[in-house]
Amino acid sequence: MQDFIIVTGMVLKQTPIGEYDRRICLLTKERGKIAAFVKGSRKPGNRLSSAANPFSFGAFKLYEGKTSYNVADVEIQNYFEPLRRDYIGAYYGMYFAELADYYTRENNDERQMLKLLYQSLRALCAPSIPNELVRCIYEIKSIAVNGEFPGVRQDRELEASTVYTLEYIVSSSVEKLYTFTVTPRVLAQLQEEARWYCGKIISHDFKSLEILESLC
Repeated sequence: MQDFIIVTGMVLKQTPIGEYDRRICLLTKERGKIAAFVKGSRKPGNRLSSAANPFSFGAFKLYEGKTSYNVADVEIQNYFEPLRRDYIGAYYGMYFAELADYYTRENNDERQMLKLLYQSLRALCAPSIPNELVRCIYEIKSIAVNGEFPGVRQDRELEASTVYTLEYIVSSSVEKLYTFTVTPRVLAQLQEEARWYCGKIISHDFKSLEILESLC
């Protein structure tokens, strides 16, 4: 009798395998980042095709194979549909997923990163929050969630509002991150600080970010 597990998670990326299958990278609440095969998902009309789409979030029913998990069933709760109609927003989302992929590991407790990614994609779908601000918040909070935020730089002449915003991003719960906007001056300073932190701490080339920056 086949043993199944059910995990809550989001598809970070997918890779075609063979003629009909896909391999997905799934960030889950229960088991961190895992790989799974979605057999037959490239066939037209296959019921599991939604399980292989990036940004798909929901409950995935899995069984273990010899070298990987396999998806038996899926109940998608959010497709983040607006991102499928907005290619700039989609590239922001792909960058966020790629950054989550960089930071997360199998069997780690990645609940905070999953929650952060989910709320950040929701923020990208909200026209009231500029994508540039969403990116700053996501980058800085990702660094903080993973215990690498070095603190606000003291050698910088930052607006008091910028310092407050940085400290708020680092200390606030994920649910409260996307509840504010900032002035253009503060946004510009946040972008400078986020670029510095990412360059200093992450120092990794993200393909989706290169494409995004060529478009914006």
